[in-house]
Amino acid sequence: QVQLVESGGGLVQAGDSLRLSCAASGRIFSNYNMGWFRQAPGKEREFVAAISRSGGSTYYSDSVKGRFTISRDNAKNSVYLQMNGLKPEDTAVYLCAADRAVEVHRETSWYGYWGQGTQVTVSS
Repeated sequence: QVQLVESGGGLVQAGDSLRLSCAASGRIFSNYNMGWFRQAPGKEREFVAAISRSGGSTYYSDSVKGRFTISRDNAKNSVYLQMNGLKPEDTAVYLCAADRAVEVHRETSWYGYWGQGTQVTVSS
C-alpha cells in the first residue's frame, strides 16, 4: 500500500502561481512513477504531468506544457507540481497518483494508488 496526501491548493487569480506537494508513505517511493491528474466538476479525470522513478523523465499534457513543472525528491518521499501562469480553466481538484509499471503512463488506469486531492481555483 502507498498512501498519498496532497497539499498546496487554494484560491488564486489568473496569472498567479501555486506549488502543489504530494507526500507518500508506506512503500519505497523510488519504486513508483508518479503522476498528477485533475478533475473539474462534471468532467473526466485528466492527465496533467508525470515523472519517472528517478526523476529523469517528465511528461506533460499539451494544456500545461511550458507553464507547469513536475519534480520529485525521493529522499523526502515527495512529488511536486509547480504551476505558473494559472488560468481559470486550470480550476479543478488536483490528485497525485503512483504507478509501479516499468514505463511512465498518462492513462489513469495504470495508477494503482491515489490521493484525496487538493482544490485549485483560479479566478479571472
